[in-house]
Amino acid sequence: MFNDFKITEGRPVYIQLKEYLKRMITNGHLLEHQKLPSTRELGSLLSISRNTVLTAYADLEQEGLIYAVKGKGNFVSHVEIFKSPSIQLNWTEKVNEQTFLADELDLMKHGVRWNKEMISFNSIAPDEKLFDVENFKRAFLNRMSIEGDIVLNYGYAKGYKPLIEYLLHYMEIKGVDTRNKDVLITNGFTEGLDIILSSLNKKSGRVICENPTNDSALKLFRLHGYEIDGIEMENDGVNVSQLETFLSKKEYDFAYLIPSYHNPTGIVTSSKKRKEIMDLFSAYQLPIVENGFNEELRYSGSHLASLASFAGQGNHVIYISSFSKILFPGIRVGWIVADKELIYYLESVKRARTIHTSTLDQAVLYQYLNDGYFEKYIKKAKSVYKKKYELTVHYCKQYIPFKRITGDGGLHLFIELENHIDSGKLLEKCYQKGVVFLPGNVFHTDSSGNHTLRLGFSRLKEREIIQGIKIIGDTLKIIMEAKK
Repeated sequence: MFNDFKITEGRPVYIQLKEYLKRMITNGHLLEHQKLPSTRELGSLLSISRNTVLTAYADLEQEGLIYAVKGKGNFVSHVEIFKSPSIQLNWTEKVNEQTFLADELDLMKHGVRWNKEMISFNSIAPDEKLFDVENFKRAFLNRMSIEGDIVLNYGYAKGYKPLIEYLLHYMEIKGVDTRNKDVLITNGFTEGLDIILSSLNKKSGRVICENPTNDSALKLFRLHGYEIDGIEMENDGVNVSQLETFLSKKEYDFAYLIPSYHNPTGIVTSSKKRKEIMDLFSAYQLPIVENGFNEELRYSGSHLASLASFAGQGNHVIYISSFSKILFPGIRVGWIVADKELIYYLESVKRARTIHTSTLDQAVLYQYLNDGYFEKYIKKAKSVYKKKYELTVHYCKQYIPFKRITGDGGLHLFIELENHIDSGKLLEKCYQKGVVFLPGNVFHTDSSGNHTLRLGFSRLKEREIIQGIKIIGDTLKIIMEAKK
């Protein structure tokens, strides 16, 4: 007995011993009133110190799992162990249709599997090698020294007040009229959109958006049972005349738009079109959910105001964003900026679902932002990403025979191939050569887009970008030649 106890590095040994003995007791391997080895004996047997055994025994006694008899040693306490009859349920029969749909739409499960040795253009997450870890540590220590006892306790559903005030100021600098506006802190963009979809009245059951659009948003629309109408993208943004035609023919509950560094096309909607869009939706009295995606990653050209800025004192734009694609996605902090009355209701939905977003994460992020570290970080990140962006564009033009390529900045490019080329088939061939990317059909609101693909370059080294693009281009040329 006890010969199967193995020590794992990096964890207190007394805790490992306590958990090992506790498991032996609760599984019935050590019986009630059974005498345990003395601390000296067990320490010698397991090659650990007597003090380690003493501490483990003391914890077990405190938990009521063992008891000590003076002069006699330690014994196993009475522990109720009940084993009910073993049954096996068929959980496939018990989950609902929405769960099946979520599984069907889960690209992490059902997309192309790849390993670290492959060149992957799938991700548009930030490059962790750029993370400002040292200053994040400073922000953490600073905030903990100021109010560590507070940020480790429960927080508020609406969010951490200093961060809310910082974000209101941040949005005001971006040109948003924050009078009568408020902020709700969320666990990233996705929870923000999910809360909105759960809260808005579903009257027509239809949403209008760009086509293609963010696959995470499409997934949520479908899970919430919305019909989706997509409007084609031109080089300067959504096709406004087509948008107007759709609005004149059907009723919609809201619109979902990504005007800056659109995912997946990378297109930045022009200022002229932004005004036309706002005028159009104002005329139809329709809410707009604006995804403030990657607005900071502008490599050239002038700043373009968000739709929320164009709205002025109007309250029909709901702005959702996060720093996940440019800063630290691991802390999962996003926000919604909207009319105070709407935030009042969304706060209750947030509280009912997740109580609140991690106060510690919010507080450290606030400290990092408030100390000015973000401004320094974004300058460095933009410099690195701009170089990768320009490199990717250059080699795509050199190696890939495309019909159209879009992407005005951000962390990805979108490529449209000739209509007879299936990007899924191209992916299969490239996968065999160690390169993967995302086929564009997953971003489309309808069955179109089989001839498109998205290339995310943020996490790749320059040599990997060049090599990967060359493999995609060479493979595509072979396919095209075979179709002649």
